[in-house]
Amino acid sequence: MSALCDPPGGARAPLSAQELSQEVKAFLSGLDPAQGTPLSPAAHARCALRLLRCLPPARHAALQHLRGLFDEQVCAHLLQREAGAAAAASPGAEALQEARRALAELVAANPRAWAPGVAAWASELMGQLSSKYAGRPGVPPAASLNELLQLWMACPATRALLDIYSQCLAAMAGSCPDACVDALLDTSVQHSPHFDWVVAHVGSSFPATIISRVLSCGLKDFCAHGGGGGGGEAAALGDKRAPKMASVVGILGHLASRHAGSIKQELLRMFRESLGSAREHHKATVPFLLQLALLSPALLATVSAELVDALQPPVLNQLHQHFSALPRDELEATAGVAVHLLCHASAGALRTLRFLLATAAPASVIAAPGPALREGVREACERLLQLLLLHLQKLVHGRGGAGPAEAAARPVPFLEALRPHVRELCQDALRLERRRGLWQQQLLALLAVHSAPHGAAEALFFLLALARTPEELALAPQLRAGLRAVLPDPLPAAVAAAVAQIHAGRLPEPQLAQLLRNLALLLQPREPEGEPGEPALGAALARHLPDLAQLLLHPRPEVAEAACRLLAACPLPRALPPAHLLPAVRAAVRRFFAGLRRGDAAAPAPGARLLARLSAVSPAAAKAVLAQLVEAALGGRDAELFGEAEPDGRGEAAAAAAPGAAPASLLDDNRRLAGGPSAAGGVWSVFHGGVIGRGRRAAGGGARRGAEELSRNTQAFLSLLLRCCRGAAVGAEAAKAVAAALVEAVCPEAAGAELAWPPEELARATVERDLRILRRFRRQPLLFPLLRLVAGGRPALCYCSVLLRGLLAGLVAHWDACRAGSTAASPWHLRASCALVALLAEGSLLPPVLGNMHELFPELAPFEVHLLLLSVWGYLRDNSPLPQKFTFQPRLGAFRRDFGRDADLGKHLAVLHSVLHRNIHRLGRMAARFYP
Repeated sequence: MSALCDPPGGARAPLSAQELSQEVKAFLSGLDPAQGTPLSPAAHARCALRLLRCLPPARHAALQHLRGLFDEQVCAHLLQREAGAAAAASPGAEALQEARRALAELVAANPRAWAPGVAAWASELMGQLSSKYAGRPGVPPAASLNELLQLWMACPATRALLDIYSQCLAAMAGSCPDACVDALLDTSVQHSPHFDWVVAHVGSSFPATIISRVLSCGLKDFCAHGGGGGGGEAAALGDKRAPKMASVVGILGHLASRHAGSIKQELLRMFRESLGSAREHHKATVPFLLQLALLSPALLATVSAELVDALQPPVLNQLHQHFSALPRDELEATAGVAVHLLCHASAGALRTLRFLLATAAPASVIAAPGPALREGVREACERLLQLLLLHLQKLVHGRGGAGPAEAAARPVPFLEALRPHVRELCQDALRLERRRGLWQQQLLALLAVHSAPHGAAEALFFLLALARTPEELALAPQLRAGLRAVLPDPLPAAVAAAVAQIHAGRLPEPQLAQLLRNLALLLQPREPEGEPGEPALGAALARHLPDLAQLLLHPRPEVAEAACRLLAACPLPRALPPAHLLPAVRAAVRRFFAGLRRGDAAAPAPGARLLARLSAVSPAAAKAVLAQLVEAALGGRDAELFGEAEPDGRGEAAAAAAPGAAPASLLDDNRRLAGGPSAAGGVWSVFHGGVIGRGRRAAGGGARRGAEELSRNTQAFLSLLLRCCRGAAVGAEAAKAVAAALVEAVCPEAAGAELAWPPEELARATVERDLRILRRFRRQPLLFPLLRLVAGGRPALCYCSVLLRGLLAGLVAHWDACRAGSTAASPWHLRASCALVALLAEGSLLPPVLGNMHELFPELAPFEVHLLLLSVWGYLRDNSPLPQKFTFQPRLGAFRRDFGRDADLGKHLAVLHSVLHRNIHRLGRMAARFYP
């Protein structure tokens, strides 16, 4: 009997019938037949192994007995680990290795007979041991798969069982591994999640075999439990009808991280093979795949993107034929499952959406080359798209019932995946393609609500920026109207997003111009009712006036013009701080003159309209607009638009500049960088005379402009000034602002000087200044119209006293030195003398009798004009042009001057009467006009 208990290391001779009988008695009784003593666990296990080899009917009993050996070894390993003791060899460990070798030899000798049973035994035992010891101290939780795998792989007993199962699966992989895989699935159903570590290890070792066989076994179980007869109902209840479905999902979920490509290929292969096949399990493939996707978001993400590419017209026609035979209720259930999966799919969401739209409502009626789609396919796809939108609407509007926090914690995966593609969705919606446009607008509204508040503003911004026609632009108000029913108005946030995009430079220049034009179009009054545009849009844009005003200086003309049209249509706030107002005024002035330079009569209209609206904001705004306009028209490169002649020396300075050098303007730089206006005259004014190394600034103009263009420019400029003057609170104040700007531009060193006419001894000290003023009037024809405008706002002309003195002094000196026989020899001086006297009369600085003398100048000799101008000088010296001499008459609504209070007028008329008498033969017809 001792020979029976020897270790199986020697030769293994067949046992006789008597020896076999003794082995059976020893195994059943657990006693040594010869000595009657109990067998040790190792000896008892060896007895079971001998019966396993020699007595096939005893294999189940022997394997059942070996369970105890493995259980004992697992328990011992865990106790040693808990105690922190080093692993020690035991007789049981040696018997364990003998059992592993014996089972491996049996499987290798006859795989077909031994592998299925041994695999089932090993997998079931691993499941039982994993579940039994799951709660022991030191055993990681089932969620920590990596730690759990390290624990059981360090245990000799479980590692031996895993090796035994792997050898069985490897032995059957070439023929029929279904039995081994079935055993793995059955155990996973019973002992998951504690058994997941086995699934993870086996799947990583045999990915191709496990993936294909797990899917095959899962499909068979799905058909066996009623999943093959129906579509949607079986898919919806598959977790109850097919017990192995959860195990299939778990196994594939473990393998998806490393073998997603293999899983995807196998799923697509099963899908393609099922189409057009009449076999029963092929009919159940699509419901089976739907159920897998329903239970596993990871599998859905793995296959959803590539599935769209596989749905070509032949495949769609086969799917339609496959589902057309189903009852209506099962078909509706299947559609519901498909919609549920679409809502919870994130991978390839945009591609899936475009596929559904293109299939349900193709953009072109001309069919593409290849097999045509059946009409039922389009109807089914349209139905699916409508159900998808309806389900998304329920998810979006129903998720906020428990409060914003819970709503934000339950995002819709399909819409979450579309959030980065808002621009593409807006582009698709703006194509306005048949029925497809309505679905796209509904989806865009749902996405805006789902990702509110930023998503709503982003969608509205892209619609405003991408629209190219009024029909396309109408989508933005429609979307806003729908969103305002469930959200706060997204328009202010959309405007803020647009300004942020402009600041970041993310908008191409054509798109930026289009955005500005679209905003301006929305602000226009609606025809034919004449209702105002979007008031909320105007209020939102007004808050960003400084940012939008910067666009008036954009180097691209179309962008600057679009910004000007937008600001001209935008309602301006009544109280603008100077830091916002002055840069806007300065930029609008630049825009107006840029329109004049284009030579088109309609080009300066937007800039003029904007300046008129800016001047109407407040009296201070009107003064700033008038001052900037006059300064730009007289002191910059825009002066040539009104016929300014080149001053002496400027041509030489321009020729001395380096050829090809970029034009430089320090004044423009100062205007662009300065935060406030320059002080009106005095020592605080700064004037840039040129560029170091290049000399004086060269004139910016090119060829001389025609008389018609100069007249048109002058008329447009003066019309704008008149509009801005009417926008001020008092007309005289606006004219005073123009007068101050005139003095600042022509004679800055005399700005703020005394208004009283100086005596002759003091006038001699200003000869050089007077000559400069005279040259400036001769070079810039715009000065006389500007003075005429100032004269219309009495008593504002008094503030131009220094200019009038200098001009009059220069003309008096010219006629004094002129030796020509007629005033026609000095045409400009004649025109200037007539214009000056007419101005003084119009501004009520001269009485009407003296103010009419300019009508005589063309008929007189130069010395006579000199005498008459001296009489004008004497009258102004005795009756200084002061604003205090004017009184406001409410009945007329204007200022008037009473000349009866002035000094004796007769002495100033003596020269005039003498000249009339000397030329009575020619001027007699006008003599009556010069006697008071």
